[in-house]
Amino acid sequence: MGFTIGGIREMRSGARRRHRGAAGTAVAEYTGLWGWAVTPGARAEAGSCSCGEPTCPAPGAHPLDFAREVPAGTGLDRASDAWAETPGAAMLLPVGRAFDVLEVAEQVGRRALVRMERMGLPSGPVAVTPTGRAQFLVAPGAAAELPALLYRMGWDDAGLDLRAYGPGTHITAPPSDLGGLGPVRWLRPPLLDTAAAPPRARLLLGTLAYVCHRS
Repeated sequence: MGFTIGGIREMRSGARRRHRGAAGTAVAEYTGLWGWAVTPGARAEAGSCSCGEPTCPAPGAHPLDFAREVPAGTGLDRASDAWAETPGAAMLLPVGRAFDVLEVAEQVGRRALVRMERMGLPSGPVAVTPTGRAQFLVAPGAAAELPALLYRMGWDDAGLDLRAYGPGTHITAPPSDLGGLGPVRWLRPPLLDTAAAPPRARLLLGTLAYVCHRS
């Protein structure tokens, strides 16, 4: 069985191969090059979620229950074949394994990146969403450590307009569409060193606190 936005549920093996293309290659890059698992996700169209649930709480922004995750380390051919089983699915990255995510307003994130570059501070991959948010990929454990880190810095997440995502959550991976609102894009694309070992959250939090204070 397969999945498409248009509701076509059965795909022959030859047809699945035609759906490899850019999506299968992108999945293989995430799994084989950056070492991240990829989860097939629902898509939204005209305000309705492709999962078929009329009261879906997160249209186009959640994993598909019936679909298999493509594990980290999967190469091109196997990743493409696996992704062809769910044509049309969004690419979701599970959080809490290779990275956690700190999310702020996009303009705050952009200013923080500029300041970090000027100071020579390390930065991992950063994605921007069509809802105006910047998502910083940081070392695993950041979501759990965040309250204590902010307390020691004298800040709280309300003051920073900060959201943290840890184990059990997912983010939409570029260039997939987020909830029918448009594609997610890389503001700072992954590199071999930063994808495999994203920086700790402490230095980023200090920069975000400074930028928010100046704003």
